[in-house]
Amino acid sequence: MIETDKLCKYYGDFVAIEDITFSVKKGEILGFLGPNAAGKTTTMRILTGYLPPSSGTARVAGYDVIDHSLEARRRIGYMPETVPLYTDMTVYDYLNFYGALRGIDRKRKEKRINTVMGLCHLRDYADTLIGKLSKGFRQRVGLAQAILHEPDVLILDEPTIGIDPRQVVETRQLIKSFGGEHTVVLSSHILPEVSMICERVVIINEGRIVAIDRPENLSERLRGSERIQLDVRGPAAEVASRLRQVKGVLEVSWEKADGNFRFVVDARLGRDLREELAGVIVHQGWGLLGLQGLGMTLEDIFLQLTTKEEV
Repeated sequence: MIETDKLCKYYGDFVAIEDITFSVKKGEILGFLGPNAAGKTTTMRILTGYLPPSSGTARVAGYDVIDHSLEARRRIGYMPETVPLYTDMTVYDYLNFYGALRGIDRKRKEKRINTVMGLCHLRDYADTLIGKLSKGFRQRVGLAQAILHEPDVLILDEPTIGIDPRQVVETRQLIKSFGGEHTVVLSSHILPEVSMICERVVIINEGRIVAIDRPENLSERLRGSERIQLDVRGPAAEVASRLRQVKGVLEVSWEKADGNFRFVVDARLGRDLREELAGVIVHQGWGLLGLQGLGMTLEDIFLQLTTKEEV
């Protein structure tokens, strides 16, 4: 549904993005991550036809975004970080105006306005001036206009920024519901949000892609050891000492947790020591309250890929 091949954008000697190549399948939700000035917004503007690339190609639903710009744009719904709304219009009037700009015929337009206001919980605000809406409800109006013409592809830039926690949850659920029916590219600085919504992630840093994969696969690729968490009732120093004696254990750390102790064991990659570690605890007569394998969080992955070590 989306294909980019060696996209580059230069401003004089400054490299905004270079060799950006990725694809997004129909119905997939893709997270697009990177630090500030990494090149996320530049890439999104190229995909939506707002900005031409210096070189490379991008296709949306089979249409080149430069050679067949209008056809590509018809298949895109775009919600920028700051939604350009007409604050002196009511919600209904704005969506009606936007539907006319999109060339939706009158009968279908009425039906779609009613549908998207329902999806975005805006029906009670149909006759409210946009200027009187909270930031959260303005974001909903932005989402409503993005899906009004039933696009194949949704490109959403920081859709939950600046809204309250309850509205964040509702907006995330709404975006997740778009998957399958729409192909979604979601840019966000909120890593837990991407973990909850997206099936795959593209991580970009300094204008280049540094990783593309499912978060769990990135965790497997980047971590240098297996990590196991144990909750134990027993003498912390002695427990840690015994765990370190297990063959294959590299490191043991611990902290107090709910009156007991939580141990994190790093073991050699490819070794599953859960059964052996549990046996040690039980054999010593200590209380084993919990045991689980740990993967890297998306935040761990992001920091490892985008942070340079000081020399």
